[in-house]
Amino acid sequence: MTGKQTSAEKREQLRQQELKNNPTGALKDSIDKANNGSTVDFTGNSNWKETGFMIILIVVAVLGYFGYRLLFS
Repeated sequence: MTGKQTSAEKREQLRQQELKNNPTGALKDSIDKANNGSTVDFTGNSNWKETGFMIILIVVAVLGYFGYRLLFS
């Protein structure tokens, strides 16, 4: 590949190399991620504005839910 790699491309390349070198380790990692979750998977290739927007959206949804339950219960 010519030119500079983006950070996402570099991460993907490192992940592919790890899968080739240690395939059973990747299985253990995926099992652990399923139990614990990962914010890296959640944010993925998002920039800070998109991530901030998603956090604000989640907070507004939770507050809206509790406000609705409080007013209409």
